[in-house]
Amino acid sequence: MDRYGKLLTSTIISLLLLNSGCGANKNEEVFNQKTCEYETKITKSTPEVLSTTYDKCVMDSPKAEAKQELEEFKGNLQHIFFHPLIIYPKMAFDGDYLSQGYDDWFVTVSEFKKILDNLYAKNFILVDIRDTYDVFEIDGKRIIKMKKLMVPKGKKPLIISIDDMNYYQYMIDNGNAHKLIIDADGAIKTYSTNEKKEKIISDDNDIVPILDKFVEQNPDFSLNGAKGIIALTGYEGVLGYRTNDVKSDNLNSERTEAERLIEKLKENGWSFASHGYGHLDTNEISFKRLEKDTLRWKNEVEPLIGPTPVYIYPFGSTVNYNDTKFKFLMDNGFDVFCGVGPETITEYKKDCILTDRRPIDGYSFHNNSKNLVDLFDCDQILDKFRPKSN
Repeated sequence: MDRYGKLLTSTIISLLLLNSGCGANKNEEVFNQKTCEYETKITKSTPEVLSTTYDKCVMDSPKAEAKQELEEFKGNLQHIFFHPLIIYPKMAFDGDYLSQGYDDWFVTVSEFKKILDNLYAKNFILVDIRDTYDVFEIDGKRIIKMKKLMVPKGKKPLIISIDDMNYYQYMIDNGNAHKLIIDADGAIKTYSTNEKKEKIISDDNDIVPILDKFVEQNPDFSLNGAKGIIALTGYEGVLGYRTNDVKSDNLNSERTEAERLIEKLKENGWSFASHGYGHLDTNEISFKRLEKDTLRWKNEVEPLIGPTPVYIYPFGSTVNYNDTKFKFLMDNGFDVFCGVGPETITEYKKDCILTDRRPIDGYSFHNNSKNLVDLFDCDQILDKFRPKSN
């Protein structure tokens, strides 16, 4: 594991301990106006395509109707990730034992907004990771193949993911949101309490509502309505709902509200990934413990979000393609495996995809700012409340 992985492991472990426990594809895609989905016509000469539909219809937006010239993107597809945003910096950077971790691994609301402006100005466009590859079955074997990615001319595709958007108790106590909610008008917002213990409902202080609004205002920042990937654990529930507490009288209502929210998120272009149940280091734990952790995630979290092909390694700690752990994860339905690295490097195996994501956080701002210049200028986005680097 690189320096980033080791530092991230050390910090988050302390938080967790304190707070938890192929042939050519000749298929034709046709837009179905009734269902607002792309469907695939399969010719007899091609293997069967197992997943080729888009979840989100963007045809209702007048801004999306204008036809744009498309071109095949042949460069390096970027994938960046965040943790939930710091809403109240004074709570996060208050000098307690978690302050350093917040400085290292989190981004504030103002920083995220400036980053979005920079990404948009640099002609990035959000894409759904599931639209970048096809899954075939040939002679009973699953085959993964990179898909030709067509984007508006001059645009650069980008994948965004969010780790640990579970809103753990330590997050609630240190300046993050408490949960995502759906308001009376059907909009997704956050519920939080500020330094004065005042209850705040807002559409302007975490990644989901901010990005939803940004894409609404700038529809050319999203391809086919794509937003990002939400990577969830399960040990303190999901999205701020304590779906894990089997002893709670509110368990059923918590799960019902979480499911309603998840469906709304999917409608808005968000997708989901597994981040393990207990945020355990996949590389370090035993096979038996990985098996138990994965099956618990599938029993508790997957029924809420539905099956996902994406596995985002906790701590970015990957396992080897030939490892029995890796085969076990593949056998449980995962096709795309995301680690962490200073640059996005993607490798297409015959039956899976291995990729690294670039961390966007305080540690990178302070130590790897030169590696981020293709995305934004760190000096221009830093929050005035963020502690100065040593």
